[in-house]
Amino acid sequence: MAPATPERVGNLPHALTSFVGRRREVAEVRRLLENARLVTVAGIGGVGKTRLALRVGEGALRSYPHGVWLVELGELREPHLLAETVTATLGLRERLAHPPMALLTDFLADRRALLVLDNCEHLVDTVAEFATSLLRACPEVRILATSREPLGVIGEATFRLPPLTVPDPDSQASTSAPPRSEAITLFTERARAYLPEFRLTEGNQLAVAQICRQLEGLPLPIELAAARLRALSPEQVLERLTNRFRLLTVGRRGVPPRHQTLRWCVDWSYELCTPQDQQLWRRLAVFAGNVELDAVAGVCAADMQQEQVFEVVTSLVDKSILTMEEGQVVRYRMLETLREYGLEKLAEADESATFLRRHRDYHERLAVRAGAEWIGPGQLEWIARLDRARADLRAALEFSTTEPGEAGAALRMVAAIYPYWVSRALFSEGRYWVDRALAADDGPPSAARVAAMCAGGVLAAMRGDLPAAKELTDAARDLAEATGDDTASALAASATGYLATFSGDFPRAIGCFETCLGMLGTGGELLPRVGALVGLAMVCGLSGDTLRAVACHEEVVALTESHGESMYRSYSLSMLALAVWEQGDAGRATRLIEESMRLTRLVDDPLGSAMCLEILGWLAAETNDAERAAVLMGASVSVGEAAGSPTIVVRDLFGHHDRLVRQSTRMLGKQAFEAAFGRGRELDVEEAIAYALRVTSRAEPRASGPDSRLTRREREVARLVAQGLSNKAIAQQLVISQRTAEGHVEKVRAKLGFTTRAQIAAWVVARNAEQAV
Repeated sequence: MAPATPERVGNLPHALTSFVGRRREVAEVRRLLENARLVTVAGIGGVGKTRLALRVGEGALRSYPHGVWLVELGELREPHLLAETVTATLGLRERLAHPPMALLTDFLADRRALLVLDNCEHLVDTVAEFATSLLRACPEVRILATSREPLGVIGEATFRLPPLTVPDPDSQASTSAPPRSEAITLFTERARAYLPEFRLTEGNQLAVAQICRQLEGLPLPIELAAARLRALSPEQVLERLTNRFRLLTVGRRGVPPRHQTLRWCVDWSYELCTPQDQQLWRRLAVFAGNVELDAVAGVCAADMQQEQVFEVVTSLVDKSILTMEEGQVVRYRMLETLREYGLEKLAEADESATFLRRHRDYHERLAVRAGAEWIGPGQLEWIARLDRARADLRAALEFSTTEPGEAGAALRMVAAIYPYWVSRALFSEGRYWVDRALAADDGPPSAARVAAMCAGGVLAAMRGDLPAAKELTDAARDLAEATGDDTASALAASATGYLATFSGDFPRAIGCFETCLGMLGTGGELLPRVGALVGLAMVCGLSGDTLRAVACHEEVVALTESHGESMYRSYSLSMLALAVWEQGDAGRATRLIEESMRLTRLVDDPLGSAMCLEILGWLAAETNDAERAAVLMGASVSVGEAAGSPTIVVRDLFGHHDRLVRQSTRMLGKQAFEAAFGRGRELDVEEAIAYALRVTSRAEPRASGPDSRLTRREREVARLVAQGLSNKAIAQQLVISQRTAEGHVEKVRAKLGFTTRAQIAAWVVARNAEQAV
């Protein structure tokens, strides 16, 4: 990377295709952003608003040291969750009793950042209110929005995006070469993607120019037309477009011309699809977000052979109906304009109810399975899978809470997704869906309703809404008693224990957790048992019963380690480390907290990582390594702030921070301490963890000899990673499934304590060098 390239701060995706033209438009939007803090790029669907906004954002990276952030709103159908969506995009974690909007404004209050709010048209009023509040509280933040209409906010600057330029039909003779235009350039570049040998020639240039004029320079129709060159010549494409235009303009005089052009081009693309293509197009429209192949098969292949699904998906990619996004898992995406069209066709085919229900059923099964397997070796994979499916989980919950007779599924889903919401600190979103599921349920008393009430009660307590938590947990206890279900009663007891803990009633909390564990027994369900043990450990620590807190945390660690779980184990390891340190065993405390840090990174829990850094800083201070203590405590602040929490809760609970800061300052001197603390604050998460674990290189192996922990197959996978192979290529090389390859890579990361493929690769190189000596 050249030195002049700005560091990428934020989450802007790398463009999959080239950006054509729009120099004047990009310059104008940049100028508007310099003078207005809210700029909206407005225009019809398919005109290129998103691509323009991303281009402007990419060019503005140097101007926004705290990042340019793309917040995709096309998948969001719940206005109440707008602030949660933005906080999640920025990687912020909700803090106890802090609503998302307050968290967001606190975090951005003194930061210079650009938010790109994409596809706002269905949330105009909510986005307008959000933008007004955010910009008022955060003077260095700017917003670039895309929408089919302006937001209507005071101070908003609106740029109406025109189509691409097309050749002027009056500026050339019929036999002369048309002047190059943005539309022709786009058509030519996209045509080459489908037909590499395609060239603009004297024989086809007039047809191409007429196609671009016929499509009025609209990028989406032009890309759809270019995709047809696999089967048709430019002249044949033009002939079909011309005939289509004559047919569809009859009786549509009240429709604005460019809306009409977009519509008939999509109509034309649909009618040129095979019946199977059309069928899958309209069925895929039920997905709210990016979709994985197994989900396509699970929802859409009702009367289609499973092996045919991939062929039809590939056909839709070839026709530019779907775009393919590669990552750890290949996903497919449909532009919102094409999705809306597909939903219309689904309704016309009288298939809406059937496939919306199939979509819900699939995601209910996904959620329930994730909940059942949460305490297990697949937990990290489930977290990633639910991250990717979040928009569709919301859509499934929306269907279940609005369609008569479907609320039972919503209850089962919210109870199953609850640990995921906790792992991602999505307390507000979880509470929103629990409340909706309970309000929609009018069925008989059930264990599912108890579980949903318990989840809602704990989430409410975490948010600091103790009256609501009490109402929910009281109702859960009464309903559990009425159902006579022991597991439901145990859940109600545990939820009451968490409420008592957050209310400061420690004796009652201990009694409730003991009741829960007694009802579950040693053979009870793992998730509620682990949850109750963690709660009991927490309240024992808070009430001063350190020995029992240690025993409970050790039981959690043993139980979760034997099942390959990571999230709860990371928390108990850190609290256990703190407790044994207070008992005088600094060596064991260090080993425990380092293991906790590795797990928090795997789980992607920055607040947990910040807490581990802080505790490691205390351990360093106690051994008189004052400089290291200062760096670690500075890094803790930096990592915590990046996650939206400028102070770490553990400081307030145990009160060691101030004492050890004073001790380290006396040893180093104020100036040296502040310099070391400042160096820690400059570290990013990866650098902080590498420093904490004493990894001089990000790829250096752990001192415990991690190579011995790898199986033969895992060492083979590590070597292939070092060769630069993707998971898909590794699967092909080893003749295994891609999912199995992904699992091997994750296990290698976990065993080596790494977080990136680059670390694995560098470790392999270092290991080979050592063996060669």
